[in-house]
Amino acid sequence: MGMQTKTCCVTGHRNISDQQLPLVKQQLQEAVQQAIADGYTRFLSGFANGADLIFAAVVADAKAQNPELLLEAAIPYEGRLNSKHADFYPLLQTCDRVYVACKQYVPSCFMKRNRYMVEASQRIIAVYDGRKSGGTFHTIRYAHKLEREIQFIRI
Repeated sequence: MGMQTKTCCVTGHRNISDQQLPLVKQQLQEAVQQAIADGYTRFLSGFANGADLIFAAVVADAKAQNPELLLEAAIPYEGRLNSKHADFYPLLQTCDRVYVACKQYVPSCFMKRNRYMVEASQRIIAVYDGRKSGGTFHTIRYAHKLEREIQFIRI
């Protein structure tokens, strides 16, 4: 029987304050190192601003030391590939695979992207401030429903 690839994804808020940034980055670095130690080799990021791109950068750095690691971008719709964010393209270049949930923008494309990531993953790292609405909240609820392991980074 082949070894099952262990997959870990991130969900989290886009608007992380400058004050919170260093701590969030440090905690994501620790969470990714822990995942690698636990045998995770495939990492999924939705490549949104904030938590997603920080996570992608942390995994990209880890890939330099661990060439067996895979980074995958899960993009909600093709138009999102035109990001103005400075880190977006360099990080996208380090990806081993890019999944695009929808060709055109539709309101459900973010949910489709998030569900793809949760379904593919055994562990979800959630950068979460406790709010009861929005994409991160719904992704965490879906992960609970599918009985995935959720590791919280509280902000």
